[in-house]
Amino acid sequence: MDLTLLYRGPLASCDYDCPYCPFAKRRDSRERLRADRACLERFADWAIAQTDDRLSLLFTPWGEGLVRSWYRNTLTRLSHQPHIRRVAIQTNLSCRTDWLAGADLGTLALWCTYHPGQTPYDRFLAKCRELVRLGARFSVGVVGLPEHLDAARRLRADLPDQVYLWVNAAEGHTYDDAEADVWTALDPLFPYSRRPHASAGSPCRTGESVISVDGEGTVRRCHFVRAELGNLYDGTYRAALRPRPCPLTTCDCHIGYVHLETLPLYDVFAGGVLERIPAPLARHGTRDRTCLPRESAASRCP
Repeated sequence: MDLTLLYRGPLASCDYDCPYCPFAKRRDSRERLRADRACLERFADWAIAQTDDRLSLLFTPWGEGLVRSWYRNTLTRLSHQPHIRRVAIQTNLSCRTDWLAGADLGTLALWCTYHPGQTPYDRFLAKCRELVRLGARFSVGVVGLPEHLDAARRLRADLPDQVYLWVNAAEGHTYDDAEADVWTALDPLFPYSRRPHASAGSPCRTGESVISVDGEGTVRRCHFVRAELGNLYDGTYRAALRPRPCPLTTCDCHIGYVHLETLPLYDVFAGGVLERIPAPLARHGTRDRTCLPRESAASRCP
């Protein structure tokens, strides 16, 4: 089967202290770190053994994974498996980049977030430029808070045109049309993030071709629906895979709503769903109008 897995293990520590993140500057105990490593290696062993399936893997740790050697080693290892189409991770890019030399950059991808105030701008930009030099697939984004706007504009101007800059709507923040237009000028796809998507009863790929897995191997349809579908390691989850409507009222996180069949995002991000890279990036950095949500005016795409 073709299966996408969103993996989130016990790791819950981060080296940043973003005020909008509940895991800022949280430290895991040695025992928790050992458990996280064991869970990650068990998951990787399982994925490598599934040679009859075609897998796409996205790691979404609550904390920062790539500062831990076992995440770097695991992503490198997985990237060389012929039945694994994509392996990607969400990261603040605070780690070094030399480990990427050992990975298959045709399979590995990074979903990078810039957090103004947490790292010097020039340091973050230098790492992005190193990713470009290495030929790595990556996207870069920011949280759409007013105090981040100048940094986001600077980043968009300094990044190569082919690097997609996304903007996440800040949790609990309401954007009027004028403010939304400002962010849409930086990210033409921002209207998809601007408001939560009504999802109750809507068809969604989660629970059929997309699943969420925790460190114990418990399988759920996604990170946001707690009902269990079985366990990855005893294979009980397979019998539960089937089309099913979303049981939640709304979906407001990209890693959730990107899988809604009521949205065209599998076409918008074709080939880059896990790393959040849209497919129709036109030459010279302008984005094809077909990638724009209906809410966005054509004039916003040069």
